[in-house]
Amino acid sequence: MDGLTRDFAPALPPAAPLEMPVQSLRAKAEGGPTSRPSAPRLMALRRILVLGGAVALTAFGANEMGLALDIRRPTALQIILLGLFVLLFAWIALSFISALCGFGSLLAGGGRRLGIDPAAPLPELRQRTALLMPVYNEPPERVMAGLQAIHESLAATGRGGHFDIFILSDTTDPDAWVAEEAAFLALRARTDDHDHIFYRRRPKNHERKAGNIAEWVQRFGAAYPFMLVLDADSVMEGEALVRLAAAMEAHSDVGLIQTLPVIVNGNSFFARMQQFAGRVYGPMIAAGIAWWHGAEGNYWGHNAIIRTRAFADHAGLPTLRGRKPFGGHILSHDFVEAALLRRAGWAVHMVPALRGSYEESPPSLTDLAVRDRRWCQGNLQHAAVLPARGLHPISRLHLLTGIGSYVTAPLWLLFLVVGVFGALEVRFIRPNYFPSGPSLFPDWPVVDPVRAMWLFIGTMSLLLVPKLLAWFLMLLKPDERRGIGGAIRSFLSMLVETVVAGLLAPVTMLTQSVDVASILTGRDSGWQPQQRDDGSLPWRAVVRLYWRHTLFGLLFGIASWLVSPFLALWMLPVTLGLALAVPLAALTARPARLLRHVGLLAIPEESAPPAVLNRANTLRRRLVAEAQPMEAVQRLAADPALRVAHQRMLPPPRRPRLDPLDPALVMGQAKVAEAEELPQALAALNRAEKAAVLGDAAGLSRLLALAGAAEELPAARPVPQESLKVAG
Repeated sequence: MDGLTRDFAPALPPAAPLEMPVQSLRAKAEGGPTSRPSAPRLMALRRILVLGGAVALTAFGANEMGLALDIRRPTALQIILLGLFVLLFAWIALSFISALCGFGSLLAGGGRRLGIDPAAPLPELRQRTALLMPVYNEPPERVMAGLQAIHESLAATGRGGHFDIFILSDTTDPDAWVAEEAAFLALRARTDDHDHIFYRRRPKNHERKAGNIAEWVQRFGAAYPFMLVLDADSVMEGEALVRLAAAMEAHSDVGLIQTLPVIVNGNSFFARMQQFAGRVYGPMIAAGIAWWHGAEGNYWGHNAIIRTRAFADHAGLPTLRGRKPFGGHILSHDFVEAALLRRAGWAVHMVPALRGSYEESPPSLTDLAVRDRRWCQGNLQHAAVLPARGLHPISRLHLLTGIGSYVTAPLWLLFLVVGVFGALEVRFIRPNYFPSGPSLFPDWPVVDPVRAMWLFIGTMSLLLVPKLLAWFLMLLKPDERRGIGGAIRSFLSMLVETVVAGLLAPVTMLTQSVDVASILTGRDSGWQPQQRDDGSLPWRAVVRLYWRHTLFGLLFGIASWLVSPFLALWMLPVTLGLALAVPLAALTARPARLLRHVGLLAIPEESAPPAVLNRANTLRRRLVAEAQPMEAVQRLAADPALRVAHQRMLPPPRRPRLDPLDPALVMGQAKVAEAEELPQALAALNRAEKAAVLGDAAGLSRLLALAGAAEELPAARPVPQESLKVAG
């Protein structure tokens, strides 16, 4: 046992506290750089082109819609319909103009930023970077496989000594927690690296992921000039990490660099659709955004490198006033952190041309809806951040975009409903052909169906032309053309993706509309771990989730038909998608073996996987095959080395009269003290109580005694109090 104790290297490095003050939304930030030499030139002209083009296109669309409706003497419904159309068309127009700029940028060979050239020799590094992997009740096999692949890829560059890996656990499931610890020890053993891989679990996960990162900054941030935030499904190539760190070293005004993660490992039909769309359309869209956002870019919460001191000085998130769901801790923290960094003068860039950044997508429409519910609440919270003093106009536009990405769903729904009522008004309300006052001729109402048809075709073109342009760009590169299946197969893939995505769009519209309504009425979304693998559900569960969508679609279709068969034909894509919601949700969640076999919805990273991705997937399959799920106390009792490590990683004991009481710990200790056998104790404890007892030295000893392993436990040696101090 003494040998086990000696062999266990500290789970954390020495403390390096860094203050992270909470920022005020009512005061200007100070202390950042006064100039941004990394900003591209002529940004004002670029933004005039994009925003002015979107305004001009929206004005044209609004005029055409007004002529189609004949609003010389408008009704209330016509005014509402026109107003909704302008808002929604402006959203589409801005995306279209931005995508056109991305097409022009890539066609001209642009897209590179901050001197990052994938073809250039790999630069040397002078400073240290921390790779932060926040986890929350995730399967440890996925997390550790990705981290080991990253570690090995970094080692192959010869710059691995400049990077430390931190696993920052917010896991609340006690069995998953102990499994994480075992996986952490195994990762260190497999890599033979005890000096650059660390693990920490927070007993209380205040402020969720943002609080998890902030706690690390306050404890260890002073030792690392840069930090790169990952997600549980993130994998990044060592070369990409080195180039990002070198770019931060070379540009002292840059506070954050966001990469463009490629979606990979999709098995279900839905996931393969997502990864095909992201891989084919994503680079052009991202290039357009980067072209006119410049040094006022955005942050997506992961696969991005951040200047640690800038983040600590200027990105401490305030608690919003009021009650949940709008008040409290900021859920969608990334947009706000980017806005606060830019407010302080730091440049925020996106580098879409840098390859080697990967992530995964939800495997089904249902899992996407679960994630969207949380994101919806977080983005709606941004309404309280929008008036913040000193924000850059582009940062405010980012926040508005986040809000609009969910508010547009109920606006589309309202637009469709108002359109049906407008058609009813035209059909059943007798027009006034002879208005009061002198008039030689009747005033005939004119509704122009031909103009309306062309307006519809034009709107669809704004949505579909960017896809064709992005596909064309892929065809210009032989390797990527082969990776997506060649010209013919990739075009068929694009048709499949477009048709199915079009059918799923009204289902998502209705789901997000319900989400917005529930949030506005005060329902909190909570925090659930994301499903990343199999998204299939039994048919009964799918019916229970989507029968309302089907019913709404059928009623909407019937109402449209009763008004006019022509109106029903116009509404057919919407009604068909809603009516087929159940089979669409069920079938797209299943593995798409046939599509993979015939080469549809393929991406280059699937046919020729990058080494780091191939290694991560191989490790993950092996770790999953070797995994032995086990209850936490029994795992600790059966593994002396893990038991010692767990005990050494315990937080310091509560200080009487200084630290608040933990109700879960008090109740858990009482239940464990009364138990005579381990099964009796485990049956009495709920999840929070069990986690609290496992995190307490006395409670842990009692549980191990019930398991018959207490006599092997060495004297308690908790982490020194000074290493847990938080600045401020």
